[in-house]
Amino acid sequence: FFLYFYFMKTEQLHTLYLNCTGVSTDTRKVSPNTMFFALKGANFNGNTFAEQALKSGAKYVIIDELEYKYSDKTILVNNVLETLQMLASYHRTYLNIPIIALTGSNGKTTTKELINAVLSKKYDITATIGNLNNHIGVPLTLLSMSRDTEIGIVEMGANHQKEIEFLCTIAKPDYGYITNFGKAHLEGFGGIKGVIKGKSELYIYLTENNKHIFVNADDTLQKEKLSTYLRKFGFSETDENYFRIEFIEANPFVTFKAENTLFHSQLIGKYNFTNLCAALTIGKYFKVELNAIKQALENYAPTNNRSQIIEKRTHKIILDAYNANPTSMKAALEHFSDLKDEHKIAFLGDMFELGDDAKKEHLDISNLTNKLNIDAIYLIGENFYQTKNASTKIKHYHSYEALKENFNSIKIKNATLLIKGSRGMALERILELL
Repeated sequence: FFLYFYFMKTEQLHTLYLNCTGVSTDTRKVSPNTMFFALKGANFNGNTFAEQALKSGAKYVIIDELEYKYSDKTILVNNVLETLQMLASYHRTYLNIPIIALTGSNGKTTTKELINAVLSKKYDITATIGNLNNHIGVPLTLLSMSRDTEIGIVEMGANHQKEIEFLCTIAKPDYGYITNFGKAHLEGFGGIKGVIKGKSELYIYLTENNKHIFVNADDTLQKEKLSTYLRKFGFSETDENYFRIEFIEANPFVTFKAENTLFHSQLIGKYNFTNLCAALTIGKYFKVELNAIKQALENYAPTNNRSQIIEKRTHKIILDAYNANPTSMKAALEHFSDLKDEHKIAFLGDMFELGDDAKKEHLDISNLTNKLNIDAIYLIGENFYQTKNASTKIKHYHSYEALKENFNSIKIKNATLLIKGSRGMALERILELL
C-alpha cells in the first residue's frame, strides 16, 4: 500500500482531487472533504499537522515524511510542494481553458481585479485571490478552477530571475500582459535591468509558444520588445494601430474616453489609467459589450489599502499602504502634489527590497517631496531616517513607534493625507492615531 501511494502518478492523484471539494494548506481553513497539502516553511513543518487536518475533515492529506502516515488517507510523496505544483499544472491541462497571466512591477493586483470585473460581465471567471501570486499561490489559483470556469486569470509575482519562467511552465498561459517595468525588488533582480529581464520572461514564454500578448503601446520599452511580434492586441492614446483610449483627468479620480464613451472610475491617480485601459482592452478583445465594460470599471472600488479614499473626521485620506517602491512612490506623490486640495500632508514609509540602491532611492524620494506642492511630509523608517535634510516641511522618524510617541505634537486639521509605504511598515496603523 505504501509503495502504491509513494509512486502514485499525477493522473491518479488528480482523480482523487476531483472527488474533493478543494485544496488547503492551512489546517485553520480546512473544510470537509478537502485535500490538504502539508507544506513546509522556514519555521513550520506541515507534516506535523497531518492528523489535525484529517480530524478537521480533510479527505486526503499529502505528506512527504513517512512517520506522519497515519492511515490510507495520508498519501506519501517525495516532495509536497512539487506535488502541489505538478497537480496544478496537470489540472490546468485537464481543464483546457484560456488562461490570462499578468505580471509587472506595479498595479498587478488592481489590474487583475479590473480584468476580472470586466470579463465577469460575460464569462464565468476564476482569478487569483488577493495576491496569491507566487510558486504556491499560482498552483492554488489553478486548483480553484473548475469545469464551470470559462477563463482563468493568474497573477504572477516575482523577486528573482527565472521565477516568472517557472510559473509559466505551471500555468501555461494563452494570453499575457505586463503592467510595467519599475523599480521593485531591485535587490533580488539585481537592478532595473534585472527587473526588465525577469518580468519579460512572460513575453518570452508567450512568443515562443505563439500565444497572444496584450500591450500598452505607449510604453516605449514594451512596444520595442514586441515590434515584430504579430499576435498582440494593445491600447494607446496616440497610435492609430492600437485601440485608442483618451485620458481626460485624474482629480482625484481617473476619467477617460473610448469609442465616444466617457468613463468615470473610482480609482485615483494617472498611474491607474493604464490599469483601467488594460481591462477595457482585454474586455474588447473578448467581445464584452462596451456598456457592460463601462459598468464594471465604474463600479470597481479599491480595497485592502490600495489607493483607498477614506473620510475620517475632518480629513480626506488616500490610503495606499499596501506596498511601495520608488516607481509607485514617485507616481503617488506627483499625483498628490497635483491635487487642488488646500492643506496636504504625506506620511511615507520605507521601501523594502532595494538592496544597494536603498540609500539613493530613499534620498531621491526625500528630495522630490521637498520640491512638490505638499505642505508637510513625515518620513518613517530607518532608510528614510538617514535622509535627513534641512527642509522645514520634512520630519523624520526612525520607526512607526517613534511617530506614534510624537503624534500629539503634529497638528492636523481639515487636511488631505497621503499614507504610503511598503507592506512591512503597516502604515495603515496611522488611521488609529487620527
